[in-house]
Amino acid sequence: MTWGLIFINVLVFLFETTLPDPILERLFYVFGLVPAKITNPWWAKAVLGPDILGWGTFITCMFLHGGWVHIIGNMWTLWIFGDNVEDVMGHWRFLAFYILCGAAASLVHVFMNPVSAVPIVGASGAIAGVMGAYYTLFPRARIVILFPILFIPFFFEVPALFYLGFWFLEQLFSGTLSLSAPMLGGGVAWWAHIGGFIFGLFFNRIFIFSSRRVLERYKDEYTAFGL
Repeated sequence: MTWGLIFINVLVFLFETTLPDPILERLFYVFGLVPAKITNPWWAKAVLGPDILGWGTFITCMFLHGGWVHIIGNMWTLWIFGDNVEDVMGHWRFLAFYILCGAAASLVHVFMNPVSAVPIVGASGAIAGVMGAYYTLFPRARIVILFPILFIPFFFEVPALFYLGFWFLEQLFSGTLSLSAPMLGGGVAWWAHIGGFIFGLFFNRIFIFSSRRVLERYKDEYTAFGL
């Protein structure tokens, strides 16, 4: 299922690259998540046009991406963490978990940015949920990260708990900063990342009720490769 999600995301992105900018922008407004369409549908209809999908954009937005860096970063992260979480949950439960993480992430973003008319796109919220699940399911895992120093790549092995914990704190800091100074947000849906991670952190156990044997397989240590 992880490879299937990567394939679909890449396929959709390659389709995006064939579209002229005006059509691509319209695509983002139709299939991306626009908080104002949820919180103020009458205003959104008057200003942005008819809302075809409504709450369906909570799902469709996670299959769109805004550029090469966006898609590569997201798919790389999904590849690192997704297959192990999928092993624990099983294929279809993992898919349900992934989609619910993305929906939860979008819901948090709408709550924190209720009047925003800017569409958000990307699988980051769903992948953040997978990362949250990995944080609790593989506490002894170690991750090899790439850190360039003076353009020379160096590889370091760090505990997954440290890596993911630091990542979450970074999102929380940036999200809080964006509330006080929105112009510093850099167009990143920080609170979607936070919401997805927290959902995955606390609700992953619901999806593994019949896959305990896989937990036993990974209980000692697992090393993943990160960036």
